[in-house]
Amino acid sequence: MSRVCFPRQDTIVRRSPDKTKPIPVLVPGWHGSGPGHWQAIWRSEHPDWRWVEQRDWEVPDCDEWVNRLGEVVADCSGPVVIVAHSLACVAFAHWVGGSREQVREKVQGAFLVAPADVVREKAPTEIRSFAPVPKNRLPIPTMLIASENDPCMQLSAARRLAVLWRSTFVNAGAAGHINVASGHGPWPMGKTLLNGFVQDLAAPVLEMGRKLR
Repeated sequence: MSRVCFPRQDTIVRRSPDKTKPIPVLVPGWHGSGPGHWQAIWRSEHPDWRWVEQRDWEVPDCDEWVNRLGEVVADCSGPVVIVAHSLACVAFAHWVGGSREQVREKVQGAFLVAPADVVREKAPTEIRSFAPVPKNRLPIPTMLIASENDPCMQLSAARRLAVLWRSTFVNAGAAGHINVASGHGPWPMGKTLLNGFVQDLAAPVLEMGRKLR
């Protein structure tokens, strides 16, 4: 069963600026999310959800990935919630810290799954351009889902990252990299977590840290 840890400091979950439910923007990680991946399955189930397609999935360039994410968000007509996997979580963190205010205000929250540790020992050369990873508090509500046996980031490192970003932390158990290789196709638990996260974004402002210590 997933275990959820809330940030120690007060976390503000803001109300959406209007009554429009945010549209998820699916952001795949390194190598993309091909057939069978939960992101691809969710996309097929929800044609109105947006997708960030990169020019080169095999040799990722941080600046290019960040700019492409910004283009897709800017093209959305209403509020969105980012749904990122692996390396895309790091790209999002770079983007949200430096994006234009009018674009960033569209993003109501970010659902960050199995972020990749780009500075870990034996990290592939292809992803090192994403270092250093931003370590400041992210300016929007986020949920970070990590695994106890993810080869791309140790659980302790993911937990530290969640503290730095002030993300709600979810331990998904021994779930690998939460991808096709680890047996995660439709990933119904992920859909449940995402739905709950989106519902919380529309809730009245809560001072969670004060109540849940």
